[in-house]
Amino acid sequence: MLTEKQNFDRQAASLEGNASVPRRLLIAASGTGGHLFPALALAEQLPDYQIEWLGVPNRLEKDLIPSEYPLNTIAVEGFQERFGLGTVKIVGKFTTAIRSCRELLKRGKFNGVFTTGGYIAAPAIIAARSLGLPAILHEANAIPGKVTRFFGSWCNTVAVGFEPAAKLLPRSKTVYTSTPVRSQFLAPEKHDLAIPDDVPLIAVIGGSQGAVAVNKFVRQSAKSWFDNGAWVVHQTGENDPDVGNLQHPHYFHAPFYNNMAGLLQRADLVISRAGAGSLTELAVMGKPTILIPYPFAAEDHQTYNAKIFADAGAALVFKQSELTPEILRKQVSSLLESPDKLQRMSEAALSLAVKDSAERLAKLVRQFLE
Repeated sequence: MLTEKQNFDRQAASLEGNASVPRRLLIAASGTGGHLFPALALAEQLPDYQIEWLGVPNRLEKDLIPSEYPLNTIAVEGFQERFGLGTVKIVGKFTTAIRSCRELLKRGKFNGVFTTGGYIAAPAIIAARSLGLPAILHEANAIPGKVTRFFGSWCNTVAVGFEPAAKLLPRSKTVYTSTPVRSQFLAPEKHDLAIPDDVPLIAVIGGSQGAVAVNKFVRQSAKSWFDNGAWVVHQTGENDPDVGNLQHPHYFHAPFYNNMAGLLQRADLVISRAGAGSLTELAVMGKPTILIPYPFAAEDHQTYNAKIFADAGAALVFKQSELTPEILRKQVSSLLESPDKLQRMSEAALSLAVKDSAERLAKLVRQFLE
């Protein structure tokens, strides 16, 4: 009598023998644009694959993914620092999540798993490897997350977005690919806002979830920028209690912009957090940037991300705890009055860009799934 593993291998072999059957890939990416957008960029490079998504209920993927790919969800969350009753509940959810992933992979006859890390990666990787399926992980940050450091050795390979990350991972498994961006960031895009062509434009982006502290700095600084003829487009996120407090003809705000590529192409200067996904988009667009790393990011990874851009001359970096509206006001005004410096920063940003990152990552996926 065949074991479960033998049955699964026999089904996989049957699929491999049928050239008309496309490869099936499960992408596990959840929560933020930094996890979702690189995975979407990879998926664009695999048009011959049947792709399904693994996410968590009530996260960003519920809005972005269903129109593109079938979305499956599991209940899973990160582990707490201290052991307690909450930890026991999380372990229970984690065990259930692994079992759900295994059932999904078997039922869907998937050929492998790709993940961009985060806590959803752990059950997906464990389930895939327990079934003998390949698992490919992409780590976008300069400091790998805990899940990546722990489960990277379980994967067939780990692609890294910043080369320093490889120093903290098994060298035999790491491949530098940079971080993929969606195709619209690689081709000319027009913005859809009524902004004159001959005015300086400042884009404020706090990542897919916004940044309340940065928003406050911007609102307290913006009047002087308006007085000097600048315009501001501000992505505020969904959780800003002060949305609407600033009103000005040169000011546009929204919780989230779908046409971020068009906005960034038009922008003369960007104020941003330092999430790896946002930084990669800024690099390929060649945008001078003022970076304010999120101070509570896991292991302060945004500061390490930002340092790479600062060292290259592509960005000015300020700790949130040391920044004031007055400092931000002066720094922005100084940059807008220095076109030569903006140009040098733009060239430095472009020097960090790897525009074929999605193709590199897709090639890696094909290497292990075909």
